[in-house]
Amino acid sequence: MGCASSVPDRTTRGPSGLNPVSEGASDAKNLKVKLVLLGDSGVGKSCIVLRFVRGQFDPTSKVTVGASFLSQTIALQDSTTVKFEIWDTAGQERYAALAPLYYRGAAVAVIVYDITSPESFTKAQYWVKELQKHGSPDIVMALVGNKADLQDRREVPAEEGIEYAEKNGMFYIETSAKTADNINQLFEVCHGRKEKDRKKMMMGNNFLKEMM
Repeated sequence: MGCASSVPDRTTRGPSGLNPVSEGASDAKNLKVKLVLLGDSGVGKSCIVLRFVRGQFDPTSKVTVGASFLSQTIALQDSTTVKFEIWDTAGQERYAALAPLYYRGAAVAVIVYDITSPESFTKAQYWVKELQKHGSPDIVMALVGNKADLQDRREVPAEEGIEYAEKNGMFYIETSAKTADNINQLFEVCHGRKEKDRKKMMMGNNFLKEMM
């Protein structure tokens, strides 16, 4: 189940509503990051977003239809602000063909699975492969094991998630939208990874200029 129904201004949009924003369009102290969440239905993608943006958790909400959009701005210690423009995609199979419309141009992809569901972990691996084939070459990917509060029902060992993430150049984190565990940290690390890549690219460009 998703958490979309408890967010009044959260609207479902089709491809025409897409407005990809890259960090390059922002100034140094006010950054914008387009972020997309992918994963099987029921893994808690919408709940993660709702917890991050509103500090709320609704276990009785409806499933996301198509995709939903929400944004949140965070302030970093150096006075930089980061506006996350978040596309939460539906996990049902019938909407899978629409996903490329939402992850195209994304700076960050968060692939979510449920630690109590091996099937959702398999589906997460599918999305990683899709992003490797069709996503932006410099996209930052996070593998998220959600529902960490259900340790007594765990069926996917954390070691499996860590190993898969390392093999695919991702970072791994476990979260609980219910308890808010690691939710803010997830988005902070996403930005940190993207910013690190951006600085590396700038250093490379400066080196090339010096060589010319």
